[in-house]
Amino acid sequence: MPDYDLIAILGPTASGKTPFAAALANVLDTEIISADSRQIYRGMDLGTGKDLIDYTVNGKQIPYHLIDIADPGYKYNVFEYQRDFLTAYETIKQKGKLPVLCGGTGLYLESVLKGYKLIPVPENPELRARLADKSLEELTGILKQYKTLHNTTDVDTAKRAIRAIEIEEYYAHTPVDERTFPQLNSLIIGVDIDRELRREKISRRLRQRLDEGMVNEVRQLIEQGIQPDDLIYYGLEYKYLTLYVIGKLTYEEMYQELEIAIHQFAKRQMTWFRGMERRGFTIHWMDAGLPMEEKIAFVQAKLKGN
Repeated sequence: MPDYDLIAILGPTASGKTPFAAALANVLDTEIISADSRQIYRGMDLGTGKDLIDYTVNGKQIPYHLIDIADPGYKYNVFEYQRDFLTAYETIKQKGKLPVLCGGTGLYLESVLKGYKLIPVPENPELRARLADKSLEELTGILKQYKTLHNTTDVDTAKRAIRAIEIEEYYAHTPVDERTFPQLNSLIIGVDIDRELRREKISRRLRQRLDEGMVNEVRQLIEQGIQPDDLIYYGLEYKYLTLYVIGKLTYEEMYQELEIAIHQFAKRQMTWFRGMERRGFTIHWMDAGLPMEEKIAFVQAKLKGN
């Protein structure tokens, strides 16, 4: 019988990962660590799909970690995620429980499942000044000149591209002692949702969140002093809703462009997960349409080595 350190549940947006992870955690009497790069921010709820009600199962609150841990506007990074993941992981393990990692941010998932050895990269004011006037296209070209690229699928703003160049420049010229990160024996479960059903759920969920006040959420963040550029940095909902709120897009343009962007994002997530398999990860795919009891039984069988 395999001795697992961690269960990881991954899948594209709208695949039903979180309700499943919560139901599984309830059965296993354990806790969840989020692997979502935007749900870490306080006050960014509707736009990040932070459905906290999903963590309540049969009236029981399932403990979760790494949600609502940073202020909006802050540039949280994968190094910090690894650090915070380890803290949450050790907290759960000390209780004698098997942690459940759940999310769709491929870089965060892979950084802990593979044990990336990263170092914190300081800001480089001189480099930033040199790059300040360059277009996103020019910055992307510069980024491609480096041999080692981080995930560039979400480098859709000049700020993100400059930060990516800053990281590559630091790694290229700074000899470092790699920090240690434990090698975890992880059972990786992928939630596989039919493409057309995924598209339907994404569109329905977008309409629902707009009805629930997603535009007002962005307005309130700006009223609290968060700069529009900082919200645009987070991409997807925050990019397009901010452009609408500041008058750069009409409501119809915002809706259409955002809907397309979320569909493209879900497709990129699946591309990342398939890439993980090519990089040696074993992902046990499970049909998103299965009844919850069958999904839980599927994982329990895998835990026993079946």
